[in-house]
Amino acid sequence: MSAYQNVFDLSMEDSETFWSEAATGIVWDKPWEKVLDDTNAPFYRWFTGGELNTCENAVDRHVKAGYGEQPAIIYDSPAAGEKRVYTYADLQQKTAQLAGALKACGITQGDRVIIYMSMVPEAVFAMLACARLGAVHSVVFGGFSAKELAVRIDDAKAKFMLSTSCGLEPGRIVDYKKILDEALDMATHKVDGCAILQRPQQPCALVSGRDVDWNEFIADIEPAACVPVAATAPLYILYTSGTTGQPKGIVRDNGGHAVALQWTMTNIYDVGPGEVYWAASDIGWVVGHSYIVYAPLFNRNTTVLYEGKPVGTPDAGAFWRVISEHNVVSMFTAPTALRAIKKEDPKGELVRDYDLSRLRAQFLAGERSDPDTIDWVQRHLQVPVVDHWWQTETGWAIAANPLGIEHFPTKPGAACKPMPGYDLQALDDEGKILAAGELGNLAVKLPLPPGTFPTIWGDAERMRDNYLTAYPGYYLSGDSGMIDEDGYVHVMSRIDDVINVAAHRLSTGQMEESLCRHPDVAEAAVFGVADDFKGELPLGLVVLNSTVQRDANQICNELIAGVREDIGAVAAFKLVAVVKRLPKTRSGKILRGTMRKIASGEDYVVPGTIDDPAILDEIAEVLRQLEYPKTAGNK
Repeated sequence: MSAYQNVFDLSMEDSETFWSEAATGIVWDKPWEKVLDDTNAPFYRWFTGGELNTCENAVDRHVKAGYGEQPAIIYDSPAAGEKRVYTYADLQQKTAQLAGALKACGITQGDRVIIYMSMVPEAVFAMLACARLGAVHSVVFGGFSAKELAVRIDDAKAKFMLSTSCGLEPGRIVDYKKILDEALDMATHKVDGCAILQRPQQPCALVSGRDVDWNEFIADIEPAACVPVAATAPLYILYTSGTTGQPKGIVRDNGGHAVALQWTMTNIYDVGPGEVYWAASDIGWVVGHSYIVYAPLFNRNTTVLYEGKPVGTPDAGAFWRVISEHNVVSMFTAPTALRAIKKEDPKGELVRDYDLSRLRAQFLAGERSDPDTIDWVQRHLQVPVVDHWWQTETGWAIAANPLGIEHFPTKPGAACKPMPGYDLQALDDEGKILAAGELGNLAVKLPLPPGTFPTIWGDAERMRDNYLTAYPGYYLSGDSGMIDEDGYVHVMSRIDDVINVAAHRLSTGQMEESLCRHPDVAEAAVFGVADDFKGELPLGLVVLNSTVQRDANQICNELIAGVREDIGAVAAFKLVAVVKRLPKTRSGKILRGTMRKIASGEDYVVPGTIDDPAILDEIAEVLRQLEYPKTAGNK
């Protein structure tokens, strides 16, 4: 029996022994009473009765163990033209100081703090400072609009805000403070105050009585100690798109999160303490939370905080420079980033300009990786490329190639094998386990392992309805796929209408709501179309009111601007066309899946429930005239 199979079987047959052994790698202030608590099943909890502090496990214990001079964070910002290194001792001092400032203004255990910051070290200090106090942080990605930020302020009922004056993008500066001010005006819930980190590229004016300059905020402050909290207490809220357009606040707890993430660093990523690890993502997305900040620091790695792009800062060799300069041994990014590099440097000539001899593996996640990209990366980097699958909800990989346990051959298009703790099955619509190679709905038999989400913020029933009801006793992932005869997991597409745009999970329903707010629009449908660069792009079709006489192109431009205003540039919404009618079932359900197949050039079957099959020909003609990136599958 293989090493992987032994480990996986133990996690299935005796999960409490498996995870209690993993938990010995974490410092506990109070030992747990139960490893797995099924009292409120299907809402399982891990390590109930135990107490710990996440910041202590990420920072203080390493200083105490004598590793204070080891680099903890390498900040590399081609966007700002700046590089800085922070040791673990530096990180302890910065985090304790900021935690003291938050404590001085009344932040205590359980309070929510929203972090709306660019990719600067202070954003990491902010996350850890909240964890140090037992406060709950919620990082909102800077690409979101004022409206989206306001929704999160209201849902979390945030007590305090931490922000930067601006963000930096190639060729432009994003005015974070303007967005923040608009969001605070929109929000019905009012925060107690905001601390603003002034960036020299664009300082901002402060609102008297509400805003405080960051440096003044932390000046002459008594550092705060780590506060032990229950293992089951919330560490953070991370909002992800819902099919209704209302964001879901995914909750992560303290205990199971620390145990699982530290375990992954050595067993999945094969990275030992003291080595340099890089996740090229952003905080505000789950990859940034798990693998820029928490997991590497739990494991005493040096983590790279990169503020830049894969191309354009300055060229398509940017990633290779960072790997070479900082001695990165394992890297994690989205396939979109590597497709961008491949587009600019198809022959991989820039790879040869750098010494990548220390790099041992390239991990990919965020959307399904196309075989061409995987082949290109393996050919030029000469290291294993691991396409693994996980979600905001799970916080770490459901399926992966566990390089620290056993290295399996790569199958392009497959996310390798289920990870310990995940009893993954492909189910048919009735809940029957499908045979190998049969396409179904991917679901995990409960309980989910530690580190996954225990609930949705303020709405446990929404978790039950969205994830636990379709197949009682299972977590429905929302993805369709199959498990082949070798046990490899193939994730094919989303079951619902949430799409992945450059690894950002976005709701098409939310975009439809924005389109329908336009006074000339009667109804709208948005669906994802395959794109070789971003994975998916949203495409919108709208039906105008019968009285509209205006130019359709002008209306489409207004619709694109409206989605950008409502959701933000992160939606990458640029494709919209006017149609006379939308294909529907007799019961009135819009056939988005069928239109998606038409747009992507896939074969499709005319649904038997369709109201008028002739509509599909009309839609196909409109899509033929609409210019959008063509993929290998397009006809």
